[in-house]
Amino acid sequence: MRRGGTQVCDTRPADIVGRMDWRLELVQVPVSDVDRAKAFYERIGFVAEHDHQVSDEIRFVQLTPPGSPTSITIGTGLGEMAPGSVEGLQCVVEDAEAARSQLLERGIEGVSEVKSFPWGKFVFFSDPDGNGWALQESNQPGEE
Repeated sequence: MRRGGTQVCDTRPADIVGRMDWRLELVQVPVSDVDRAKAFYERIGFVAEHDHQVSDEIRFVQLTPPGSPTSITIGTGLGEMAPGSVEGLQCVVEDAEAARSQLLERGIEGVSEVKSFPWGKFVFFSDPDGNGWALQESNQPGEE
């Protein structure tokens, strides 16, 4: 776009990415012990989609939460993030109380009580390295 003879960059999102979808596929979660983390995530119900030792330095494990189109990846040689440094990972669940009970039944330690906010009910927990997760039961329109 031109304004007064000068080229101006239009930074509206539709102009940058066009009309194609951008779907979040994979989120890296840094861990110190891949086998321990994999066992933890499988215990809470994630499905191991891939586990590949690419080289002596690189191992790639992809785990998907039940019903989710987006996965996490753990491994070695995947990046520079410190183990346990990720906060704010979030999954949406139908029932926060049931999700909390499921975590406790599967032996997960440090699971919070259900906390209610105007925007939903939440359960918080961390993986063995301290990466922080929230399970959110969203309020339906008209609920509080």
